[in-house]
Amino acid sequence: MVVIDSNKGAGLTALSSKVEKSPRIVKRWIGTYVQKGMVGLCAKRKKIQCQEKLAEMKGKRDRIIQILHETPQIHGINRASWSLKPLVQAYEKQYGESIGKSTLSEYVRAEGYTFRKARRVLTSPDLNYREKLQEITRVLSSLRDDEKFFSIDEFGPFSVRMRGGRALTPKGTIRVVPQRQRSKGRLIITGALELSTNQITHFYSEKKNTDEMIRLLDVLLRQYSTQEFLYLSWDAASWHISAKLTERVSEVNHAAETGHPGIPFVKLMPLPSSAQFLNVIESVYSGMAKAILHNSDYQTVDDCKAAIDRYVAERNQHYRENPRRAGNKIWGKELVEPCFTPNNNCKDPNCR
Repeated sequence: MVVIDSNKGAGLTALSSKVEKSPRIVKRWIGTYVQKGMVGLCAKRKKIQCQEKLAEMKGKRDRIIQILHETPQIHGINRASWSLKPLVQAYEKQYGESIGKSTLSEYVRAEGYTFRKARRVLTSPDLNYREKLQEITRVLSSLRDDEKFFSIDEFGPFSVRMRGGRALTPKGTIRVVPQRQRSKGRLIITGALELSTNQITHFYSEKKNTDEMIRLLDVLLRQYSTQEFLYLSWDAASWHISAKLTERVSEVNHAAETGHPGIPFVKLMPLPSSAQFLNVIESVYSGMAKAILHNSDYQTVDDCKAAIDRYVAERNQHYRENPRRAGNKIWGKELVEPCFTPNNNCKDPNCR
């Protein structure tokens, strides 16, 4: 039936549905017929070969499930839960044999594991949305080698405690996280993503206020002292547009104008109000949260900080070795490509 209908022009999907077999099997049948004719299709496999294949498949399945029952940290992977790519890496490293993502996915789904997700879209009510967006886009389109553009925001505050999240789960099993927990501490991450080099600068803050923004400004001035111009882009939070911060920026620019060595000019590029979906660093935060915060149970604040520091260091190292502007390659399953574009939704409300 497959051979006849295939010669009539039927596709793999229609054929596999008709005979209730997977497209891979149907494709193999057609290939066998093309190479060997009906003789090849009618030839019976030796029973011993089938038994060996079944034993091999069962062995792979058992090894995959064994890895699933372990944490990624055991395999040297800085994640709190599994996804297909880290599973492939862990399997190949531990057993010394290659396995494709599609093959591994079939084994995992056959055991009743699946992923579920949801997306939300944000809208900015700012009446000057287009003007602000055009100004930022203009600066980015003409950014020189001696200029740097930073996407800046805070992550948190969040409690260090056992967390839920989306993870591979057996069918019929409900993962439980205690609703009432004693917090092991709280953290606020203040960070800046430089868009042309994809490098993140971060530190931990006690509060979200103007003093922390000035502290970040001073850190960036030291780190990028050889640059001519620094552009700082952030949302419309009150401490991002305070008079104290504006005064500090004026002092820096006055020093740069008088020819003080090692001080670049600074310009603030505020985002439209309620436009977190344009703040590129939100995409990095979302990827970080999914990778090392969701499904985590860090015992101390220092353990959590160590995982965050390692995530940032590995991401920075990747883009130092593979230079490119923010975008193109997604690091740690970030929500969207970390690039500045109006159709991005960089912030996932479920990641906070």
